[in-house]
Amino acid sequence: MDFFHPSGLEPLVSPEAITARIAELGRQIAADYQKLLAPDEPLLAIGILNGAFIFLADLVRVLDLPLEIDFVRLSSYQDQNISSTHVVMLKNLEMEVRGRHVLVVEDIADLGLTLAWLLDFLKAKEPKSLKLAVAVDKTERRRVSLNLDYVGFSINEGFLVGYGLDHAHKYRHLPGIYKIKAGS
Repeated sequence: MDFFHPSGLEPLVSPEAITARIAELGRQIAADYQKLLAPDEPLLAIGILNGAFIFLADLVRVLDLPLEIDFVRLSSYQDQNISSTHVVMLKNLEMEVRGRHVLVVEDIADLGLTLAWLLDFLKAKEPKSLKLAVAVDKTERRRVSLNLDYVGFSINEGFLVGYGLDHAHKYRHLPGIYKIKAGS
């Protein structure tokens, strides 16, 4: 299958490469958590809406573990193209975190401010363990240090879209990861 890309977008990661990497991550995560989880104890996977839903769906389907899924929705953009330092929780968790092994799943680690805020929020709820999986680690604008336990792809620069990543609510559905070309 050809790697579809609309004009103005430069393809960076093909859907096939994403599928292969998700399988690798799934094996790594399952092996790590099989050592931590008691028999029949589910892992709690927390996806950050809206961007992480595609990565989360693909990832949990390859995990050979008992698990439960919950979501939060956070915003640091407030309908702007640039992130602020103020994080707003638009949708809170529905499941208990205390005493659970928790895997946070996010589409991209960019500035790191929103992820750092969420990790602090979750740590205060006293999970047994707390790990972070991101589809894309983008360090170009990182403002806080993050411990990324599982990384799909490291892409250092550019405005990225596709595979859950969006620009003004567009391109999230694209099966690969793309960089918006300058002037597009």
